[in-house]
Amino acid sequence: MYTLLSGLYKYLTRQEEYYVIILGLDNAGKTTLLERIKTIYTGVRGLSPDKIGPTVGLNIGKIDIDRSRIKFWDLGGQRELHSIWERYYPESHGIIFVIDATDRERLEECRKTFENIMKQDEVEGVPVLMLANKQDLPVAMAVEEIKEVFNKIAYGLGARDSKVLPVSALAGDGVRDAVEWLHTRLQYNRDNRPPVIE
Repeated sequence: MYTLLSGLYKYLTRQEEYYVIILGLDNAGKTTLLERIKTIYTGVRGLSPDKIGPTVGLNIGKIDIDRSRIKFWDLGGQRELHSIWERYYPESHGIIFVIDATDRERLEECRKTFENIMKQDEVEGVPVLMLANKQDLPVAMAVEEIKEVFNKIAYGLGARDSKVLPVSALAGDGVRDAVEWLHTRLQYNRDNRPPVIE
């Protein structure tokens, strides 16, 4: 009887776990975004923005939404670390690509980086969320302006779920909407990329 009840309890309390990689150039605000997500969804205050330095390697965060757990892998954005990114592609269920919307000078580099990611077979079919970060600053480019630069790549994504949203990781504006959009798409895409069951 105990085994039956134990099995039923495990079945009823199991969680689907999804892995999402956070990519983008250095100084785009990826780690600030991760800390904001953790603060919003766990209620535990993350690192203060003035304590966040450049990511060398990986930062990890996880949140629970309904019966799902999303594990975020925030990967360093320095050019010499880009080769490490591809190790995470096969296991990822989704991609968040963060753009510094105030950095017009590196927008073309950002576009090329994003295009290189989207050419990888291992990310075929995963939902992609592009975030135009730093919208709290008056010099930030609007989403429409950023879409213009990335439109050709978006057409190449075909039927894949993708979206561009404005956020301020620092202020938290738009972050919850972004995560909820991604969570819904991860659920829709479970046949293509099944979650890990805990």
